[in-house]
Amino acid sequence: MSTPADLRPLIDRLEIEALCAQFTDAVMMHDFHRLATLFTDDAVLRIPDAGIEVSGRAQFEPSMRRMQDAWDYFVQHTHPGATTIDGDTATGRAHVCEFGRLRTGSSHLNYAIYHDRYRRTPDGWKFTERVYEIRYLDNSPLPGSPPGEDGAGVDIAALQQHG
Repeated sequence: MSTPADLRPLIDRLEIEALCAQFTDAVMMHDFHRLATLFTDDAVLRIPDAGIEVSGRAQFEPSMRRMQDAWDYFVQHTHPGATTIDGDTATGRAHVCEFGRLRTGSSHLNYAIYHDRYRRTPDGWKFTERVYEIRYLDNSPLPGSPPGEDGAGVDIAALQQHG
């Protein structure tokens, strides 16, 4: 079944937003194999402020695994930004908030932007480049912790009273 031409831009935007959502979900779920499938074979991921560059899809799984293994816990929220589509290529941005605690004990909270390049492939839209630009960084100790850590727990009774 063919897609009407006037719907193609809308479908492309939805597919690109889904690609970005898959990236965040794969990172959060530590699904590094799935993460690697979101990139073209020649893709590059750059995090200039951290001196990180990962080149080629074959490097994504082991590199992202190493990066995530540095964290006690890590949370990433991504929100769609602007996308410009030009045939089978596109550029876009995604706005990010991340926080977590590294195994070294230091904490990390930042707001950033992914500057992306995408390419339509036979398997759908893929990243060809992601550049992570940190706009705000706070390394103050985070006051919270994951449930169960250091005696921290979720007060189920309090939640039930307000739910």
